[in-house]
Amino acid sequence: MELRQLRYLIAIAEEQHFTRAAAREHVAQPALSQQIRRLEAELGLRLVALAEERHFTRAAAREHIAQPALSQQIRKLEAEVGLQLVQRTTRRVAMTEAGTLLVGRARRVIAELEAAAEELQGLAGVQAGRLSIGALHTMGPVDLSVVLAAFHRRYPAVELTVREQSSEELADMLRTDELDLAFLSVTERIQSRGLALHRLLTEELVVVLPPVHRLARRKRVSLTELAHESFISFREGSRPRELLVSAAAAAGFELRIALESNESRRIRSLVASGLGVAILPRSDAEMPGAAVVVARLENPSLTRDLTLAARADRRPSPAAAAFLKMTLATFENGAPS
Repeated sequence: MELRQLRYLIAIAEEQHFTRAAAREHVAQPALSQQIRRLEAELGLRLVALAEERHFTRAAAREHIAQPALSQQIRKLEAEVGLQLVQRTTRRVAMTEAGTLLVGRARRVIAELEAAAEELQGLAGVQAGRLSIGALHTMGPVDLSVVLAAFHRRYPAVELTVREQSSEELADMLRTDELDLAFLSVTERIQSRGLALHRLLTEELVVVLPPVHRLARRKRVSLTELAHESFISFREGSRPRELLVSAAAAAGFELRIALESNESRRIRSLVASGLGVAILPRSDAEMPGAAVVVARLENPSLTRDLTLAARADRRPSPAAAAFLKMTLATFENGAPS
């Protein structure tokens, strides 16, 4: 890839418009489009694949090319830009600061190209394409499989992928175009940064106790009564964890986290084994599983939302728009309608 072509990538990423990027680079728009389409196939997708897989062999397999060929392309790019893009070890690779910057821009360019293609397809309806959905490890009363199955039946040619992470990780993945849409809970950090948010439901957080706990006979428990307990909690970046830590600080004590997990069932099992107490969404606390006692949390009461998010500064693809519309109709009241 030539430096001139790299400038084209950066211009499109910054302008987010082919005509403006072409004018900025003093090249005809059709010629710019042709160059970028070739670069996308040649390098953009491969660099992104390497960043996501963190392994040359897996990235090469994903892009259906030989591993030596991929390594050679990356080294050639590094030589042309005069910067190291990849830190290589015997087991894995990691992006340098320059590599991370270029990957971010490559993702935006690829997303713009895919969006343009999908908009053209949208003139004749949702026919094909790819749709990447982010989801929380715990989705409460929202059964994601319901809307995924309904969407697949209506649009069988659209390739669906689902990735599970914490709310803040999902928000970051939306901003870097790794996801089209994401089911998340709005944390303080997410709320102030430009995402289009569609709230699906609000759910109560409850206290989960071992059956032999001193408070096990209580129907209501205040947070201060748990001040000296060991907690089993979701990991940082999750909305229930953020709410719990803030509420404990407001109540005048520091939360003592004994164990962490992003799996509600595992948290319940650990509580049932007497290793601590937990604060969980009510739907997770009351699902079939390990024997625990559930009590209402008071002083304060806490709730978490489940929200479908997209980037506010980008027009959704026809597939994403169709999925959003279907999801809002399906879970209008927090359960399939």
